[in-house]
Amino acid sequence: MKDWSFQLYSAREFPPLRNNLRMLAEIGYTQVEGYGEQYNDLDNLKTMLHEYGLKMPTGHFDMNLLHNSNDVYEIAEKLNMKLIVCPYLTDEERPRDTDGWKYFRDRLIGIGENCRQAGFGFAWHNHDFEFKPLPDGQIPMKILLDQSEFNWQMDLAWIVRGNEDPLVWISKYGHRICAVHLKDIAPYGKNVDEDGWADVGYGIIDWLEMYKSLKKTPAEWFILEHDKPKDLQRFAKRSMDTVQSFGVTR
Repeated sequence: MKDWSFQLYSAREFPPLRNNLRMLAEIGYTQVEGYGEQYNDLDNLKTMLHEYGLKMPTGHFDMNLLHNSNDVYEIAEKLNMKLIVCPYLTDEERPRDTDGWKYFRDRLIGIGENCRQAGFGFAWHNHDFEFKPLPDGQIPMKILLDQSEFNWQMDLAWIVRGNEDPLVWISKYGHRICAVHLKDIAPYGKNVDEDGWADVGYGIIDWLEMYKSLKKTPAEWFILEHDKPKDLQRFAKRSMDTVQSFGVTR
């Protein structure tokens, strides 16, 4: 079976982490993706991952940490990560014009080169704001991907929320995709208490069609995520059932 991964951000409101790791392993996950606060106690995290037979090949790291510190490489090495991901910019940090996005792209290029020299892959993870046209009509995500070589961790659901067609982006930039977040969107007006998100396979995205296209890309890691689940175990189990129904093998 495929090594499906789980973004631990989905479990942030359901402590303790140990119980969540045990639950994920019991459901059939073999990998998890880390972020932020979980790196504060690396020895304990590494022990728990080993205890439940889980790996953490990918991790999210704050832009400031990536730009100003070597701590990220020490964390990644200790956890045996392969891919370092920069996942977000706050609204205040986001460039407002094309020149600003080009400058940010160049910063990412530099970070990616540093990661490569340290022995890790590097990728940018999108949300929806990268697909909103700038005053001159250009699309920030195109600026980031054009004239650069770092990889892309595609979050398909955020592309949809950005009013774009993921299949178009897969067709054009699929060769840049190294990892994918599988997350679903509830039908309009549904799951309001979950910010409009849905368990994978229970929303509006045709995941089997998407997966068939993604299989043609170099994407190595497929990570299930829900930004605000009411019931963590429900999300983890139903989403795993959905992706296992794809009938894929290693």
